[in-house]
Amino acid sequence: MRLLLVEDDLALSRSLKMDLESAGYAVDTATDGEGGEFLGMTENYDAVILDLGLPKISGLDVLRRWRAANNSVPVIVLTARDAWHEKVDGFKAGADDYLGKPFHIQELLARLQALLKRAYNQSQSALQIEGLILNEEQQAVIINGEAINLTAIEYRLLRYLMLHPGKVLSKAHLGEHIYEYEADPDSNVIEVYINRLRKIVGNDLIATRRGQGYVFGQKP
Repeated sequence: MRLLLVEDDLALSRSLKMDLESAGYAVDTATDGEGGEFLGMTENYDAVILDLGLPKISGLDVLRRWRAANNSVPVIVLTARDAWHEKVDGFKAGADDYLGKPFHIQELLARLQALLKRAYNQSQSALQIEGLILNEEQQAVIINGEAINLTAIEYRLLRYLMLHPGKVLSKAHLGEHIYEYEADPDSNVIEVYINRLRKIVGNDLIATRRGQGYVFGQKP
């Protein structure tokens, strides 16, 4: 899944980006409200982590503009821990959750995972289908009881497919949700990764819809 992190503290931004990528996410960053607003309006994200105290445009105004434009991407706002009014204003502007600074990365990851579960109507920490289990908390993939090692891209791709069973997903759509903004992969790269996953999880779980894309969980 692909996240947008909007944070003007460069050291914190770099640290969070590394931690989030280690947790299996593709992460784009912006260091001011103007850049964050643009990326949120023009790119497809599964969730946003948004600091409210941003230069150029405040995080609160960024959030209001997204919501006014019917952008419903899930948003976690970062606030000063004792600034209760910022939390209230954030929720009124359309935030889905908040986290006070300073915070522990594990709390952010837990809140992010809970937010994404709600967004995808997912009640369990593990995605399962026909002997294939993907545990998001442990970043583990198990097939018929055997642990499988995947690359970061393979893991993101498999997780996204499993979160959208039965849906036709084009190469372009998949690329938008597993690669960062600066990446510019050829669409054939997605096909390469799909073929790799088929060898790992079995051909029957990922069907090709010619001219449309791929469907997970429906046999060809």
